[in-house]
Amino acid sequence: MELAILNQQEQLQVPETLHEMMRRIVMVCWRVMGRHGSPEVSILLCDNQQIQRLNRDYRGIDEPTDVLSFPQEEMGAGEEVIPQMPGAPDELVLLGDVVISLEKAQEQAQAYGHSFEREVGYLLTHGLLHLMGLDHGTEEERRHMREKEEEVLAELELMR
Repeated sequence: MELAILNQQEQLQVPETLHEMMRRIVMVCWRVMGRHGSPEVSILLCDNQQIQRLNRDYRGIDEPTDVLSFPQEEMGAGEEVIPQMPGAPDELVLLGDVVISLEKAQEQAQAYGHSFEREVGYLLTHGLLHLMGLDHGTEEERRHMREKEEEVLAELELMR
């Protein structure tokens, strides 16, 4: 697995335990989704101002959000996501980037009454599942994605 974590915010401390949790989440998501090979993903940790710029520039929504996903392969409307099929178990599969506003994660953790780590874990899981082809545009897709999120979070004991 290749994982790059870049912290571009200065408001919150990012302990090594959070980095370790992120590594575990990537591996659990990968396994739960039944993927082969070894995932390569980058995670950008930022503040509300930076994620608002990205949200505006890439989605046309000029407000901060909690998580954004940028798949390595952009899919057109109606195209099915077909992950790269590696030839060997250790061959890298480029997934893309997940951007998380730690400022928004802290706000939401307080609002929902659970830990900051649980909120960051949920946001990363959600973003990774998007990179692996899941979406929540329809009720059926939303339900399937929620099931996978809960499966990952339960295994990592990141419950509400």
